[in-house]
Amino acid sequence: MGVHLKTYHDALDFLYARTTGKWKLGLERVQDLLRLLGDPQRQLRTMHVAGTNGKGSVCATLDSVLRARGLRVARYTSPHLIDFPERFLVDGVPVASDRIVEWVDRWTPEVERLGATFFEATTAMAFQFFAEAGVDVAVVETGLGGRLDATNVLLPLVAGVTNIQIDHVEYLGATREEIAFEKAGIFKRGVPAIVGEPDADIRALLVAHARGHGATPIRAVYDEAALSEVTVTADETRFVSRTARGEREVRTPLVGRHQASNALVALAMLDALPDDLRPDDASVEQGLATVRLPGRFQRVGKHLFDVAHNPDGATVLAQTLSEARLPHPVVAVFSVLSDKDWMAMMAALAPQVDRFIVTNSPTAPPSRAWNVIDVLAYARAQGWDAVVVRDFDRALSRASDEGATVVVTGSFHTVGDAMSRLQVSPTAG
Repeated sequence: MGVHLKTYHDALDFLYARTTGKWKLGLERVQDLLRLLGDPQRQLRTMHVAGTNGKGSVCATLDSVLRARGLRVARYTSPHLIDFPERFLVDGVPVASDRIVEWVDRWTPEVERLGATFFEATTAMAFQFFAEAGVDVAVVETGLGGRLDATNVLLPLVAGVTNIQIDHVEYLGATREEIAFEKAGIFKRGVPAIVGEPDADIRALLVAHARGHGATPIRAVYDEAALSEVTVTADETRFVSRTARGEREVRTPLVGRHQASNALVALAMLDALPDDLRPDDASVEQGLATVRLPGRFQRVGKHLFDVAHNPDGATVLAQTLSEARLPHPVVAVFSVLSDKDWMAMMAALAPQVDRFIVTNSPTAPPSRAWNVIDVLAYARAQGWDAVVVRDFDRALSRASDEGATVVVTGSFHTVGDAMSRLQVSPTAG
């Protein structure tokens, strides 16, 4: 009988305690935990998505299109923005907090005995919740890497890798080639592999890894589709995709040139599904029209929320700001974790931002909090307009007073904390 946990917050405190110490990659602990749960992952038909950037957009698009087809769809992503149940969606609705309490109460002794990490426990939890919900398909995003990621216990219907950039070098390697090897670990024998990497050399490497894993068929999106007429507005992205099957005009409310690439990856993954799940053109069009992804160029009034947390994400955000032509002055509420390349992120954003308000997000781990005085000195040395407002609520208030557009960015913590304070729900409508 498990330790009795009376409240939801007790359950979360237990799970978050599993985040301490060095990240432990490997599949043995999660396999042992899932075995105790009756291997719920074997009851699921899944789609598995890895990649440095774009995973969330691809997963959201898959979810939306499959639901438009009339299927019951689960989605497992991380991290959350405001509240933990956002990680587990069934038909767009978070799993009830009571169910999380019950799970932690029941399985605490086994999680502790196995030494399972936070992500391993939440992954096992997700698979059990989804199996119990009787979903038709579960869309699953990797947490870190792919080969040794806890989600890689799956034998999916289709696996896709969006792109490869430098991130998490302490776990995945310092080069794109090393990271590609890790991400490609989700490809499986006999399972369709979708490669979304635009760079020809890295794309060829991913295809080679997929072949080595015995994946079939292997579809490299940029080898079979040509993108053209990409148009980005403040409200949508439109483009034309040309393949051997013909020409298709695509529209998505996810904003940014990069969202054309993400849409192509999602469409290729959907096309690789078995006949009983593959959506028709009407479902694709309807699902694309209704997809939403909180925290990715999400505009609510004058506020714009974007979880860009590395230089590539910041570069994409800056490009999208340029194309969307939002009102100036643009004031950025900016808080980045100290182990990220915040200098490169600021350099990418500076041409589009009139003023940086440098702050610390309240939920950022103290061990990863950046030094705002160092950031201010660096920004001013570059000639950028920047101020430090240590109190997060005051930073938001000042930005709202000074900016016609307020960009909140730098990390999931930054965006989630701002959305919580501004009462913007990540899962509402």
